[in-house]
Amino acid sequence: MRPISPRVRKILDERKPVCARRIDGGCAGRLTREHSLIYASRQIDEAWAIVFLCAYHHAVDEYQDGGDLQKEKNVWIALNQATDEELKKYSKAINYIRMRDILNLKYGKYYP
Repeated sequence: MRPISPRVRKILDERKPVCARRIDGGCAGRLTREHSLIYASRQIDEAWAIVFLCAYHHAVDEYQDGGDLQKEKNVWIALNQATDEELKKYSKAINYIRMRDILNLKYGKYYP
């Protein structure tokens, strides 16, 4: 896991500490942070790219190999936390705005 910069940590500390997939139900365990997106072979160190997940939805700790990790949903949540301008900064090889639109058609619009 890439260390979170102090700038991003400050933003994350202001967020409400709840599992982003709580609507799916089944939340259990401690709250974790997932770097959902990778750019240039590194995890993106931006607040919008980090998703809060319970241990069950992150499939860690006691839920390793038995949790409900759904990477596509975590990417969908992260993309909906970003503005178009933030996504354009990272949309070199992958058009993240288009990806967000496709995932919104599949899962609906995400509201934190």
